[in-house]
Amino acid sequence: MAAKKVAIVRMEGTNNEYEAFQSFSRVGLEPHYIHINELKRKTVSLEDFSAIFIPGGFSAGDYIRAGVLFARRLEDAALKDISRFVDEDKPVIGICNGFQVLTEMGFLPGWSGGQSREIVLAPNDSNRYECRYTYVRVETHNPILSPNLEVGSHHLIPVAHAEGKIRIIEPEKTLSKLEDNGQILFRYSTPEGELDGYPWNPNGSISSVAAVSNPHGNVIGMMPHPERLFYYYRRIDRENYGNSAVGQRFFTAVSDYIIKNDC
Repeated sequence: MAAKKVAIVRMEGTNNEYEAFQSFSRVGLEPHYIHINELKRKTVSLEDFSAIFIPGGFSAGDYIRAGVLFARRLEDAALKDISRFVDEDKPVIGICNGFQVLTEMGFLPGWSGGQSREIVLAPNDSNRYECRYTYVRVETHNPILSPNLEVGSHHLIPVAHAEGKIRIIEPEKTLSKLEDNGQILFRYSTPEGELDGYPWNPNGSISSVAAVSNPHGNVIGMMPHPERLFYYYRRIDRENYGNSAVGQRFFTAVSDYIIKNDC
């Protein structure tokens, strides 16, 4: 059986494509770099792919605000195709800048056909670029990530962003809805899995939220970078968190979902 294809969509200023490419390859998928201009010119069709991945970076130099120009160009090039992709329950994953893009497009925290924005990614409370390790705790069962990332487990993970603070436009209403729907995937935590403030929450996100999904669970956005930690390189990490690093668990889960559901 031919390997399932993953579209890694990029434009000027994105990065971490290589780490994502390697991660998808290691779990048996067939990643392809797709430039946004190829989608615009219709020389590539998203119908040929089983998943879409939008990587991190500083698309368009974060001009205006992070992710907004990438989002507008992606809407112009392939909004209907991506909407159909989501409706077919195929995985659409945005990491860091990709998360910012998906919120700008209205796919997160949930697509309602009107692109109304309920959350935004704002500058970190520290007013600085945070590039280091922290921890995330798995908060809910997700159709893609479970059972590889068990509810209640916590994992070492890298972060690298300047605009990663999740702000909710109507905090009480929207936060309760996200929790009730199981859309809060990860929260920042201490090494012991407890919720805490800075530095464990690197940006000041409300309720320490690090990752969210749409109501169906197939659109995933997160600020931390699982693709940057596919393997552990220190014995102490393996002893504390098991043999499989968060990236290996994450991308294996995506591959298993695609194959199981014949996406």
